[in-house]
Amino acid sequence: MVKLFFNLLFQIPNTVDKHKKNRPGPEITPEIVKEHGLTVEEFRRILDLIGRTPNMTELGIFSVMWSEHCSYKSSRPYLRKLPVESPRVMHGPGENAGVIDIGDGLAVAFKIESHNHPSFIEPHQGAATGVGGIMRDVFTMGARPIALMNSLRFGELEEPRTRFLLNGVVDGISSYGNCTGVPTVGGEIYFDSCYNGNNLVNAFCLGLVKSDRIFLAGAGGVGNQILYVGSKTGRDGIHGASLLASSEFDENTEDKRPTVQVGDPFTEKLLIEACLELFQCDWVVGVQDMGAAGLTSSSFEMAHRAETGVFMDLSKVPLREEGMIPYEILLSESQERMLFVIKPGHEKEALAILDKWGLDAAIIGEVVEESNVRIQFEGKEVVNLPIFPVVDGALDLKRPTKRPEYLNEVVHINLTEIPDFSRGDTALKKLLGCPNIASKEWVYEQYDHMVRLDTLVLPGSDAAVLRIKDTDKAIAISVDCNSRYCYLDPYEGAAIAVAEACRNVVCSGAEPIGLTNCLNFGNPEKPEIMWQFQQSVEGMGDACRFFDIPVVSGNVSLYNETKGDAIYPTPTVAVVGLIEDQKKVMTQGFKKSGDLIALIGFTMEELGGTEYLKVMFDRSEGKPPVLDRKHEKQVQNFCRELIHKGLISSAHDCSEGGLAIAVAESCFSPGCKTLGATLTLESTLRNDTLLFGETQSRIIISFPEERINEIEDLAMAFPVDFSLIGKVGGSHFTIMVNDKEIVKQEIDVLKKIWKTSLGNYAGQTT
Repeated sequence: MVKLFFNLLFQIPNTVDKHKKNRPGPEITPEIVKEHGLTVEEFRRILDLIGRTPNMTELGIFSVMWSEHCSYKSSRPYLRKLPVESPRVMHGPGENAGVIDIGDGLAVAFKIESHNHPSFIEPHQGAATGVGGIMRDVFTMGARPIALMNSLRFGELEEPRTRFLLNGVVDGISSYGNCTGVPTVGGEIYFDSCYNGNNLVNAFCLGLVKSDRIFLAGAGGVGNQILYVGSKTGRDGIHGASLLASSEFDENTEDKRPTVQVGDPFTEKLLIEACLELFQCDWVVGVQDMGAAGLTSSSFEMAHRAETGVFMDLSKVPLREEGMIPYEILLSESQERMLFVIKPGHEKEALAILDKWGLDAAIIGEVVEESNVRIQFEGKEVVNLPIFPVVDGALDLKRPTKRPEYLNEVVHINLTEIPDFSRGDTALKKLLGCPNIASKEWVYEQYDHMVRLDTLVLPGSDAAVLRIKDTDKAIAISVDCNSRYCYLDPYEGAAIAVAEACRNVVCSGAEPIGLTNCLNFGNPEKPEIMWQFQQSVEGMGDACRFFDIPVVSGNVSLYNETKGDAIYPTPTVAVVGLIEDQKKVMTQGFKKSGDLIALIGFTMEELGGTEYLKVMFDRSEGKPPVLDRKHEKQVQNFCRELIHKGLISSAHDCSEGGLAIAVAESCFSPGCKTLGATLTLESTLRNDTLLFGETQSRIIISFPEERINEIEDLAMAFPVDFSLIGKVGGSHFTIMVNDKEIVKQEIDVLKKIWKTSLGNYAGQTT
């Protein structure tokens, strides 16, 4: 029946299809439509919207623009519910990047975006072009990129394929970022078997821009000229958005290698400088990166935003391969390309600037009044489509949702089934050496994190911090998501991701001012996956509303699934914080022997979803930690107040691995002197939950002993839970619980385990 119905769709009367003789390409068949990733219902809608059968080039345009990657047709109904406004927001979702006002006539533009599927097919180029693409999203706004971060997810390190992907992705990120002169200042890496078939590469970029020199992606002004800028167009990346990024992997995955783009960071560097010079000219009207769907998305979306039309002549597009046809030119995702709209009469000035920087450039069209995109090639019209159906015509898909059955078995851990310990030395060493907790120095030492000399806090602390030159301000950035929590409780897991990212920037002394997200999920055609997505977005939205943080940009990556096995829901968030006085920047490492150690917050008897449970018992189960949002806010505000008053020496978020891991990390934090510590704890909790439970809303601080009365008085005034737990100093890490020694290890031994484990895993050849 479906096949019969599909065939009937092609029996369009000639009176309706009167332009057929002017439409090049083969006849459109059901097989061709299916190959383009379009459903029966979608093709019927195309026919209804344009009143005829599209030609092959036009079908390709609909294919990419209606893909999940470009249209967000499965996710839009949920994304609209996220909070996007605050007094600081200058531009939110809908532009290439979100823009937040930071005062002094300055703003920051930032966004995080996925390049998951290309990085699995070709890890070096996939990751490299992901970095290039996110930078273009930022400098398209008129901002100079000043910081890169990333959130990476890989499968089990015991798998040779995982090590191949890890090394390729890190090398790709490193080579592209280093060559463009933009520092990679931090990020996160997690390993889990759920990513064996789908690694995740989420790239973040932040740029600095003057508040009155922000550029938007609109092709306004009839008669304005369309300027192509950057590399020549080739055949790489064709259908990257529609057939690679918008479908799950199968046994033919490797055949998709040709759809992965190839990047050139040196051209990107020239493009950054050339574009920033063009932005100084008052005749630049609008600009858009040629990212996913290439020239197609940039031209249609720019016209759509300005409510105008566009005429283009593809014969004028700079090409690097012979014999390219309109279909290929429009759908190519060749890298390092931009589309500008400039006022007429300034063409020679623009081309002269771009020639100076050694970039290809050409005037390829103009803005027209009619709300159509008309495209010709070698004197013949090859595309004539109304803009609305292409950009906004894809229906919001109200996909069914269903709570996954596996959650029926997710209950609070029965602690009687988990043996406690009388000594925690073995667990401490195993946790410090596990890939999710061990130092990521092996990764970030490959990145240039000091280029431009603005990095105040080096990678390895809770948040990266960069100075804003010619001001007293600094910007803090943190990327976070515990996908195991999100698997066990998508709503609570996403809310925790927001809370922890905020907590990280607060520990640096910053006030969280904006958030960008990258929502990584499996196949949305499965009701269980859409339920995970719905719950995660709701949890994220509710947390953002409570903490008063706007979501100003983001990305959705679906179909992260191989042969039916989906990744854990991974709603990654990046939070940007503002520090008004860069002299008040805080880091996580202990600074001086004799300082007291204290805990802000309290510890509960929770083990569900913890790294301890996974490492020691290979169990990913139980309810994740509870997030008390009011308590979380009090803890964050108290910590920030301590930093602003100059009362403490260090602050460190207590997260994966729990209290013992957080204190150990503070003993040998990068950039700080290695110092021992002694914890003296009084507790009625089990030893494992006390030391390695992951209760939320906790921060470890250290401070000079003479500050104790002032800090305790402030804690009572807030009020907030506060307790002394130990002292900095010595050559050992010792933990006493109820007057019994539970842990005693040489701090240098623990540091070596923590520092070398990931590199040892990644360097294995068998």
